[in-house]
Amino acid sequence: MCLLVIWIYAYMSLPGDWEKFGLQNAADSCYNLLVQGFRAGQLSLNKEVPVGLTQLADPYDPAANEVYRGPPYFLHDLCYYKGHLYLYHGVTPALILFWPYTVLTGKYLSHRPAVTIFCVIGFLVSVGLLRAVWRRYFAEVSVGVVVACAVALGLATGVLAQLTQASFYQVARTCAYMLTMLALGGIWCAVHEPERGWRWLAAASAAYGLAVGARPNLVFGAVVLLVPVARAWRERRPVWAVLAAATVPITLVGLGLMLYNELRFDNPFEFGWRYQLNVDRQITRQAFSSHFLWFNFRVYFLEPARWSARFPFVHEAPVPPSPAGYTQVTKPFGVLANIPLTWLALAAPLAWRGRSGQTASVLRWFVAATALLFGTCAFTLGLHCASSFDYEMDFLPSLLLLAVIGILGLERALTNRPVWRRAARCGWGVLLGFSVAFNLLATTEHCAEAHTIRGDDLGVAGRHQEAIEQYEQALRIEPDYARAHNNLGHELRQTGKIEEAIAHLQQALRIKPDLAEAHNNLGLALGQAGRMEEAIAHFEQALRIKPDYAEAHNNLGTVLGQAGRIQEAIAHFEQALRLKPDYAEAHYNLGVALAQTGKIEEAIGHYVQAVRIKPDDAEAHNNLGTLFLQKGRVSDAIGHYEQALRIKPDYAEAHSNLGNVLLREGKVSDAIAHCEQALRIKPDFAKAHNNLGNALMRSGRMPEAIEHLEQAVRIKPDYAEARCNLGIALEKAGRVQEAIAQYEQALRIKPDFTEAQNALARLQAGQ
Repeated sequence: MCLLVIWIYAYMSLPGDWEKFGLQNAADSCYNLLVQGFRAGQLSLNKEVPVGLTQLADPYDPAANEVYRGPPYFLHDLCYYKGHLYLYHGVTPALILFWPYTVLTGKYLSHRPAVTIFCVIGFLVSVGLLRAVWRRYFAEVSVGVVVACAVALGLATGVLAQLTQASFYQVARTCAYMLTMLALGGIWCAVHEPERGWRWLAAASAAYGLAVGARPNLVFGAVVLLVPVARAWRERRPVWAVLAAATVPITLVGLGLMLYNELRFDNPFEFGWRYQLNVDRQITRQAFSSHFLWFNFRVYFLEPARWSARFPFVHEAPVPPSPAGYTQVTKPFGVLANIPLTWLALAAPLAWRGRSGQTASVLRWFVAATALLFGTCAFTLGLHCASSFDYEMDFLPSLLLLAVIGILGLERALTNRPVWRRAARCGWGVLLGFSVAFNLLATTEHCAEAHTIRGDDLGVAGRHQEAIEQYEQALRIEPDYARAHNNLGHELRQTGKIEEAIAHLQQALRIKPDLAEAHNNLGLALGQAGRMEEAIAHFEQALRIKPDYAEAHNNLGTVLGQAGRIQEAIAHFEQALRLKPDYAEAHYNLGVALAQTGKIEEAIGHYVQAVRIKPDDAEAHNNLGTLFLQKGRVSDAIGHYEQALRIKPDYAEAHSNLGNVLLREGKVSDAIAHCEQALRIKPDFAKAHNNLGNALMRSGRMPEAIEHLEQAVRIKPDYAEARCNLGIALEKAGRVQEAIAQYEQALRIKPDFTEAQNALARLQAGQ
């Protein structure tokens, strides 16, 4: 059974293998970056801090640092302090696994196998404890029952959910799981081998200290180390050696952690939580409060999952109203409602009923230690400002260990009552089956989420077809997964499959009508389909659901601008920038809108901000060049056109614009070269034909000039400037009547076109 469970662990961990998709090298994973930092003589990650982050007035403002939390920087949930990046999640995995592995092999271990290793060891230790309890106290219980208990310890403890999304979060959690199981193993040996108990207790103390190094919130659970001390004191045995064994190793580990924190954050009690770059402003947030206790108790223990008739059947529990200051609930599942085997922890006292004094006493002490570990870890999480099914790994394994002891006690109590024992087996067998099935189904939902996350990363990397395949795989696992429908719709829109995109986005909204992101993406897709009024309605709905949604304000502004409602568009762009001051796209769009209203200086200011935030935005550089040209700042215009072409060498508009301004500066041959390059890139580009015609006319190549100007008006018949320039070229070629016709046509298109008016008046006067 252990081999089967380990095989399931290995199989479940496969979806987290980012390396095979080329999305992340093992060397770039967070714990290996920490190891590289240690080997370089520093406590920070071996990861460069983006210059823009260092220049932010408030780097912990979620709106300001959002651009750095995502790709290509990937700083989400890392800690930033005094110009360095640190890992909040515990240092222990780097010290006991990642660093030794690198030293021994010369390679880097990725997060996925690390999580699998920690889970396998933790599971085997818990089964070792089960076997020891069985052999010593429950020899009359059949091996089949013990095998069933092993299944519970392997497949009902929430471990499977950790394996599907193996990242640095799961590394820390599963490392702590392994070490707390080892600490319980040491306590077991300490209470059963009094003559060598201090050695085992010292090992348990060291293991638990390292567990705190992985998950700092486990610190209060260290009280379990005092259980063997209390037992020695109650039995009037010498306690000093036992007390030293219980306290000295964990104290040394704790002092090491305090020194580590002092050197990183100038505070021995700061693990970096306040300095995380997160969607919430951690530096001012209250992490723990008694006000959260009842809410967390409901989430962690009472809330039943939602069930449906479609695979994977189980969905996250409905979330009750959260107290003020609470941050988020992620996939909540109450363990008493969804893993009902945990109720059998109440039967644990049956384990020592009817036993002799000493035997019962020793067993009671160990069960008390396990219960104390569960209680302190659960209570600490109950005070925290966030909750997650993943966090239950801190207390669920110890609770399940109590439950299997309860099963053994129940079996022993009913040894001489076979009918009742069979009935009891049926009862706890059903609870076991339900608990394991729930874990498997909830993990399947996690697999769908893992495929979705991988699709997100592939989409960011520009690998849209692979991203689509991942979202489709997520939907095969969970057809009613609104987020996957939404993200698939987004990717389909990116690849031009607008109708398919609209269908998936509408499906996302049928499943989850209040999903603001789906309304926003559907608005984008409808806008591309030309259904502007529907697009506007969905953007407005997104903002009703989520008023501080900067992207929806920006997108609504874009559609309003396309509909000619410029002032409304400007208002939404400005609101987007109030919410997200470093939003480069909103600065760009506001610059476009302001330029349309003639506010050139303000438009220039926003374009400057756009290229400051996003220096590789070729379109912003090109537009900025055009506005500088309007203000007579020719050298600045040329500089930005050239920068646009350095970023995007095949940018036809920038080539054409640069050719136009070079022509004004008298650099005719350079102007011709850029206009010709624009037409090689984009042969039907009317403006480039016009600019090239002007340049050729300046160089005396009149037939070629006329040919390009005629081509410009063929492509764009209402192009008044090109018709006027064609008239000039025809006039110079002596084709006066044709020139007059072009001037007249230019004025029909643009009646207030002064240059055409003057040219036409001159020719008519001459006639």
